[in-house]
Amino acid sequence: MKRNLLLCFLIIASQAGISQNNQPPCSAPEASQFDFWVGSWNLYTADTLTGTNTIYKIMDGCTVQENFENSKAGYSGKSWSMYDPKARLWQQTWVDNQGSFIYLTGKFEEGKMTLFTQPKKIPSGKELIYRMLFSNISKDSFDWDWDSSTDNGATWKSGWHIHYTRRQ
Repeated sequence: MKRNLLLCFLIIASQAGISQNNQPPCSAPEASQFDFWVGSWNLYTADTLTGTNTIYKIMDGCTVQENFENSKAGYSGKSWSMYDPKARLWQQTWVDNQGSFIYLTGKFEEGKMTLFTQPKKIPSGKELIYRMLFSNISKDSFDWDWDSSTDNGATWKSGWHIHYTRRQ
């Protein structure tokens, strides 16, 4: 009986603490740092249209959902991004129709969003990391780069460069 009473008290006390915090979930200013990406976009590689991307803010504004399509190549993928206020990091999960799964974390600093994979050992014995970089951000365009490094980020090798323009 005492045990049940203690359990009820703990549940009520924890709920009271939650209800006293009137801040809505995902209300930290950092949770809006990816808002530049929300919308419908055309993607260009070397001035050639290579795909489209439609980005939504979903789940009461807590999640940024990406919907990438390259119909010519038969390639599509989705990502979900959210800001973790405890870790002070953005977290993104990417999946595609080729069986890829990528997990990245990072920050928005100095006008750029940069997300990184965890280091992965490769046959040479070095560690490989990837970086996703959103830069040159304006209301209607930005650049997206996918780079790799085997020297812990001292130098980066370009993998893809895509220029985004907002669809009208």
